[in-house]
Amino acid sequence: MVHLIIEVSKYLMIVLLAIYTYQCFAVFRRRSPERQNRIFNSQASLIYLIHLDAFLVIYASTLDLKVIGLYLVQLILLVIIQLCYKVFYRKASRLVVNNMCMLLAIGFIILTRLDFDKAMKQCEIAVAAIGITLLVPFIIHKLKFFHKLTWVYAGVGLVLLSVVAVLGARSYGAKLSFSFGGISIQPSEFIKILFVFFVASMLYESTEFAQVVKTTIVAALHVVILVLSKDLGAALIFFVVYLVMLYVATRKPSYALAGLGTGALASLVAYKLFNHVRVRVVAWKNPLGVIDKEGSLFAIGTGGWFGMGLYQGMPDKIPVVEQDFVFAAISEELGGVFALCLLLVCVSCYLMFLNIAMQIKDQFYKLIALGLGTVYGFQVFLTIGGVTK
Repeated sequence: MVHLIIEVSKYLMIVLLAIYTYQCFAVFRRRSPERQNRIFNSQASLIYLIHLDAFLVIYASTLDLKVIGLYLVQLILLVIIQLCYKVFYRKASRLVVNNMCMLLAIGFIILTRLDFDKAMKQCEIAVAAIGITLLVPFIIHKLKFFHKLTWVYAGVGLVLLSVVAVLGARSYGAKLSFSFGGISIQPSEFIKILFVFFVASMLYESTEFAQVVKTTIVAALHVVILVLSKDLGAALIFFVVYLVMLYVATRKPSYALAGLGTGALASLVAYKLFNHVRVRVVAWKNPLGVIDKEGSLFAIGTGGWFGMGLYQGMPDKIPVVEQDFVFAAISEELGGVFALCLLLVCVSCYLMFLNIAMQIKDQFYKLIALGLGTVYGFQVFLTIGGVTK
């Protein structure tokens, strides 16, 4: 009976997410506010249905009453998010809010399946994060001096990165994080935001050559410290985000071309200097040659288009499955179609970020929206690209 529930459930989740994904792009064609609102309300219902469907399977597979309690907590959180944005920020993009809730829901589902305790901790972190994000628009609306804190952003970012480079805990050869009370904190994730604010502040003030040189030097210092920490993924994100913001602010292709050339040269140097970069290149060129270390690819292949179903795969064979390689676990148990829809949801998020950035009249906040959107989009590309080679 449980096996039948799992089989029916996985196909139902694929259909529901496929409908949701179609609506993510259909809303761009609907200019009428009434039609858009109907789509957004439909999307909210689909989020709750997918969440309920998955947790019915999790409970049927575990018969653990704690699962019901966690489901209710997560459901209440998702409802509160929707209500808060409707009440306090009526002009907020409902597509972005819906996508945030959908990605949260899928994250909750797969993490509950993988590790109940970590799912509880993730839920607590999500509650705190949502509380903070609800305050951010209010603070930005009230305070008008953020563009004047240019060197504060740079100073705090460089100091924190330097501390991590010296004292941070090693993870797979790179110094990435600190641990407090059992929670691992990766400062570079917060510094990405400060970095975007720094670049936006500098280029808002001026786009003259001298200003660009100063901005480039400080941006390069961020990247160099990350490279010395061997956090090459973050270094690449900082580099790409700076190039995009610089090009949009100056509209000079020569800057972008010079940056791309420098990046290509830096990649060759990294290949020569860092062994783990060479290992990743080998794995990318010939993944089957190192299949014993590439559980993620095996899991994705095993799942096929429609997945094994929750609790039918072997995600414990995937390295770092609760973090960087969670996409492989989703692909294995929920299927390639589900995973592709999830990727398209992320793409629709990025398109909406760009759309929002283009509508902002204030150049400072336009650059911030563009920079943060690029951080998100490129990080998705790197994470999923790393899992799929």
